[in-house]
Order: sequence, then C-alpha cells, then structure tokens
Amino acid sequence: MTAAVAAPRPSTRRDLRTTLAENPIIVLTAVFVVLYLVTGLKDHSLFTSNGVRSILLLACPLAIFAASQTLCMLTGGIDLSIAMTANLVAYVAANQYSRGTPAILALGLALVVGIAVGTVNGIGIGVFKVNPLIMTLGMASVLLGLVTVWLKTILKGSTNLIPFVKTVGSGTLVGPLPTNIIVWAVVATVLVLGLRSSGIGRMVYAVGDNRIACRLAGVRVWQVLLVVYIVASLLAAIAGLLFSGTTGSVGPDQTNSYLLPSVAAAVIGGTSILGGYGGYSGTIVGALILTLLTVCCSPSTLARRSSRSCTASSCWRWRGSTSA
Repeated sequence: MTAAVAAPRPSTRRDLRTTLAENPIIVLTAVFVVLYLVTGLKDHSLFTSNGVRSILLLACPLAIFAASQTLCMLTGGIDLSIAMTANLVAYVAANQYSRGTPAILALGLALVVGIAVGTVNGIGIGVFKVNPLIMTLGMASVLLGLVTVWLKTILKGSTNLIPFVKTVGSGTLVGPLPTNIIVWAVVATVLVLGLRSSGIGRMVYAVGDNRIACRLAGVRVWQVLLVVYIVASLLAAIAGLLFSGTTGSVGPDQTNSYLLPSVAAAVIGGTSILGGYGGYSGTIVGALILTLLTVCCSPSTLARRSSRSCTASSCWRWRGSTSA
C-alpha cells in the first residue's frame, strides 16, 4: 500500500508575490507613504495640517478627472474632452449666476451641458463606432471653438462664482480636511461599489474585456458605452466646478493641465488602457502620488525650497495660479 503524498504547499514568498500582484493598491499605498515621508523630511510643512490640506485640496479635482478616465479605460476607451468640458461647465455656471439666474438653476444648466457633451460622445462611440480617441479629441476641439465664439456672444459678460461652489471648492471641513473631500468621498463610494456590485459595473468590465462576446451574449454594448461617457462627462463637470471654487476663477483653459495627469493617475492605479482590468481604488492612490509630486517637485517649488521659503500652501497657490 502506497502512502499518499501530500501536495507541496506554495512557498510564503510565492503567496506574497501573488497577493501583491492581485492587489496592486497595497504596493501603491506603500509607495505613497514612502514618498510622503521622504518629501516630508525635505519639507517639514508637509507634516502640518496646512500641508495635508493642500495635498488633499489639489488631489480632489485630479482624482475626479481620473475617475472619468478610469471608467472610459475600463471599456477600452479614453476621454480627451474632459478638460474642455470642465472649463465650459464652470464658465456657464459662473456666467449664468452673474446674470441673476438662481444658483441651483445655474448649476443645473451647467451640469446639463456636461451631460449633453457625454451624450454626443457616447452616441458617436457606441452607435457610430467612432474610435474613442478620435471622437473625444474632436469633441475637445469643437468645445474649444464653441467657447471661443460664445465668450463673445452667448456667454458674454461678467462671471461670478456661485457661493456654494466656492465654499465647497476652497472651504475647510475640519482640521486638515477640505470641504471638497465630501464630494470626492461620495464619488469614490459610488464608483467603487458600483463597479464591484452593480450590473452595469460588471457589464463595463465585460465590454472592456471582450466586446464581441458581450454582443453575442445579448448585451447592448452601445448602451453601456453611452452610460459610461455620460457619467465621465458628468464627473468632469463636477471636477471643473470644484477647481473653479478652489482657484476662485473660471477660464476657457483653466483645467487643461489636468488632462494627461488624469490618464496617468488611472494607469498608475492599475487600470489597463486596453480595458477590462482595474478599478477606482488604485486611481485614488495614483492621484495622491501625482499630486504629491506636483506639489513638491515643481520648478517653482524647488526654487522656493532652495531659498528655504517653500511651504505646502505656497505650492498650492503656485499650482492654482498656473492652471487658472
């Protein structure tokens, strides 16, 4: 009688490597913590309440822009029109409010503009099969043209920020936590739970993984893409409003510097640009890493640091002024 030989258990090192590969957010969080500690040793103001607030204040718009890219990339696409959508939405809200429109109606009209942009993108990509890169890049050019013309006609006049937008964009909730973190928390909760647990979330992953198989299985792919690009534009609109509240101004190109970093934050967070893999949890950490690098490694910041006059709050003022 031959004794049964127990199958060898995988080594602890292999278990750890598998765990880290399946959960990239662990590695990303460790990278952010190390980066924060190292940069904090060079600039001790990062360890203060104002330093933490400055990082979170800047990270919020970037993280919401990156949420748009994450959704699109999960389906194998991308949205290059989010910056111009955000600029237009913020300008419309401020312009309409300055004309005497009630704040709620001005915000509603601005968000409708964002939804309309997403609807056109979704129809072009989902129904007419236009490549997302071409469709959204063309939409960005169209929006730029519209803004240039409308500033002299329809949107002509003064622009006054809605007080609620300014409060949420630049206020302080408690301690080092800015008020805009409430919006960020709501967006993060909806996206993380929605992608994991809802039917539309599972279909987003399925469409990105194998669009043909989804179509043969009876999934209406064009409807999934339409919803994704509408939500992406709506998120871009929210990010644009938050950024205008943070900087205290609006302009036709104020958030353009967030376009490529939003893509980078999603990729750093582990979302595949080919679709079907990733999530928003990693994107959050990716946005924090990029924000920390932006605040502490910009040329202006390095110049201030050499003169020993750099603080996290001054870095925030520099970053906001160049973007606005």
